[in-house]
Amino acid sequence: MIIGLPEKTTLQDALDRARNHAPYLGRTMQVLPELADLLAEDNLEAALEYVRNAGEGAANVRQKLRWEKRALALTLAIGDLAGQLSLTDVITRLSDFADRALDEALADIYANRYPDAPLEGFSIIGLGKHGSRELNYSSDIDPIFIYDPDKIPVRGKEEPSDAARRIGQQLVEALNARDADGYVFRVDMRLRPSPEVSPVALPVEAAISYYESSALAWEQAAYIRSRAAAGDPGLGQYFLETINPFIWRRSLDYGAIRNIGSVTAQIRDHYAAGQKFGPGFDLKRGRGGIRETEFYAQMHQLIFGGRQPDLRAPATRDALAALVKAERIDGDKARVLSESYELYRVIEHRLQMVNDQQTHSLPDTATDLDRVARLHGLQSGEQLLDLLAPHVEAVGTIYDDLIEPEDDRRLPVDEEKLAAVIAEKKLIEGDSFLQAIRRWRSGKVTALRSSAAHESFEAILPDLVDAIATAPNSTKALARLDSLIEKLPTAINFFRILEARPALLELLGKILSHAPVLADALAQRAELFDGLIDATALDLPPSVDELVGQFARMEPGDDYQMLLDRVRARVGDKRFALGVQLIEGHHDALEISAGYARVAEAAIQVLTDATISEFEDIHGKIPGGALLILALGRLGGEALTHASDLDLIFLFSGDHGAESDGQRSLGATQYYNRLAARLVTALSVPTAAGPLYEVDTRLRPSGTQGPLAVTLESFYKYQRENAWTWEHMALTRARPVYGSKAARAELQKEICDILGEEREPEALRKAVRKMRLDIVEHKPPKGPLDTKMMEGGLVDWEFIVHFLQLKTGEALYPQLGRAVRALVDAGHLDREMITAHELMTRLLVALRLMSPDCDFPPETSRALIAKAAGQESWDALLDGYDRARQCVIDEWNRLLRPDPDEILGDII
Repeated sequence: MIIGLPEKTTLQDALDRARNHAPYLGRTMQVLPELADLLAEDNLEAALEYVRNAGEGAANVRQKLRWEKRALALTLAIGDLAGQLSLTDVITRLSDFADRALDEALADIYANRYPDAPLEGFSIIGLGKHGSRELNYSSDIDPIFIYDPDKIPVRGKEEPSDAARRIGQQLVEALNARDADGYVFRVDMRLRPSPEVSPVALPVEAAISYYESSALAWEQAAYIRSRAAAGDPGLGQYFLETINPFIWRRSLDYGAIRNIGSVTAQIRDHYAAGQKFGPGFDLKRGRGGIRETEFYAQMHQLIFGGRQPDLRAPATRDALAALVKAERIDGDKARVLSESYELYRVIEHRLQMVNDQQTHSLPDTATDLDRVARLHGLQSGEQLLDLLAPHVEAVGTIYDDLIEPEDDRRLPVDEEKLAAVIAEKKLIEGDSFLQAIRRWRSGKVTALRSSAAHESFEAILPDLVDAIATAPNSTKALARLDSLIEKLPTAINFFRILEARPALLELLGKILSHAPVLADALAQRAELFDGLIDATALDLPPSVDELVGQFARMEPGDDYQMLLDRVRARVGDKRFALGVQLIEGHHDALEISAGYARVAEAAIQVLTDATISEFEDIHGKIPGGALLILALGRLGGEALTHASDLDLIFLFSGDHGAESDGQRSLGATQYYNRLAARLVTALSVPTAAGPLYEVDTRLRPSGTQGPLAVTLESFYKYQRENAWTWEHMALTRARPVYGSKAARAELQKEICDILGEEREPEALRKAVRKMRLDIVEHKPPKGPLDTKMMEGGLVDWEFIVHFLQLKTGEALYPQLGRAVRALVDAGHLDREMITAHELMTRLLVALRLMSPDCDFPPETSRALIAKAAGQESWDALLDGYDRARQCVIDEWNRLLRPDPDEILGDII
């Protein structure tokens, strides 16, 4: 139990304290003697039942709600003071009553103004503590009124805007106005956009437009605690789902710390009199008080909540618990904040129970402070201060550490000082760097035109200069940084992240120095850097099933197109992180290659499910039919590189003469071919979230001349009767990646049966040789490190393995590493072929990221590439590469010796 919270006692004891120290509660007992008697009998359940019926006999809805609120206020207060109702009980019941009061008052207005109209077209969005179901004992509510001009009822020639205004004004008056029975809730409409000029109710599309384009940072934070509280639930949900990207930005928003920190400073300045702890201390706005506890949670929610929906809990204590569970904040700090917050809120209720005032400040006289303390069950005001003091100091310290005061680094650094730093670092491109800085500062670069972006840039510039100057290849790093800044639509968050996490500067230097592919990706989507904040970013991707769960996660209001964008963004994050893992040397390149494949397979499964669902909405289903996707090449072998495309074949089961059962019926062949075309588009067409994969479907039966999708029977028949040798070689790496478990297993079995059929060895040898010679003629190596196409490279290695698989009918595994081990164990291959494959595959994975032109990389990157390839040095890598190629050449000559006519032709 939290020290300082009320210990459980009798309701009579609480009644006595209330009569002696809370005039408002005492008066309410006199007005409601029957309820006071029930409480005196220590019968809380009976009292709560009384509250539920308190409005019976009221003359109208307004009176009914006031009677109910008065009874509820007394019952909750006494239950709270007696420790028989927790803080959660109190604030939840108050919030739920606010919802019901709004609904009943709105229904009453509709019944009087529009007797025959359905209750639609007008919605109340709860914000603040009402939105999070944490209402104070004497709290106001902060609603936003939204209306739909097409659905809101009107009278006569009344315009929808006039109807909405009148409904809104009457609703505020129905709850807010005081009469002989009191009031229901004070209503504060100042949280709506531009409250001094905007109408009391906003048309939904105009409100959406405001929040998408013009809203301020504090408004983003306010909507963390928002919900459709009353009125038309569909309209309210539509509004909140539409503005969801405004609230929960997918890009980690480290500007949130600065923005909320700035608000904190303003609050502390404005309420200076309530900042010093002691009598008069503002428990809500004072340093270390309620607001700073809430802000601490909200800052971290704004930073991480766009990526982690589990962090979007509106209530403060729930948010802190979620942040701890996600390992976003320290558990001990969260415990201090949560316990302090609960104590603050309980004492805040005591302050408000005295005279039903919305106050948050401790009394500034000893007499009044003693009264609040004794209402709580303490002996004196001094005891109350002693109870609160350690919590206030602890929360204040935690919050101060988070926002930290601004330092001199925010001021633009003088160019002479920058020049001196660059000279001290002996940066070869020093003049070019200074010229680039002048251009960035000129205001002509799009990404740095806004004052916020420029401020973020200046804050990080000294560290950025140091990072580039000390980068492994400062010349390349500077050129790529310049290109990145030129291409970014905005650089605000990119520089804010670097400012918040300076350790990422070194990593940025490595990316810009070594990995042009990753640098280009950053220029397209700077938010890729956000994912590196997580420690888990350097973990290998989980299983395909887990990735499917991550990629398929949708936000409220998402449609098919939005899901496509989300999948592209999430896949991009994973692929970028895998590239970083390679540069950082966190994992074996072979494991990273397998990770790339798992990411691609999961993306295929999620996008295929979504595309089928969308397609079926229009065209229905083919009775008894189903789609299967067969992966070949590197995806089939579960070993992609960063640059790999996806070799896919689309197949379908069932009767090819069947027709779909949807509104726009299609024959099975047309149905699955159109579906396959949509899948290719979903996988390959770039959107605002960036590109996904290149898809190659040329390995399908009859190549580009054949249909995109064929029946399983047609596929089997083609492979058995018409396929060329090279097509069976490709089929050795075939692996089903979409379809039911049973269908995929059956397809894999049929493929193994086809590949296991007996072949004439000499004819097979000649066919394999001819195919390799054709490749040599039409696709020569791109450079000296084209580890695929060089003689003795991976293509030769793969041809040898595929030749033996087809010749022997053994080792029919799509995974090349597994296949070569089986062939070695069976005595068909030299064991060095395993080593050769692993070295050249690691080298391929590294080069695709760091030297995509297959030429010798800069000297500064050579050690990194050698390490990625599993070698101690660049020289060791070259030696190992030569040995690997020679091993492959020797095996080639042993197994696929040249024909005599070829040798004769070479001699002539």
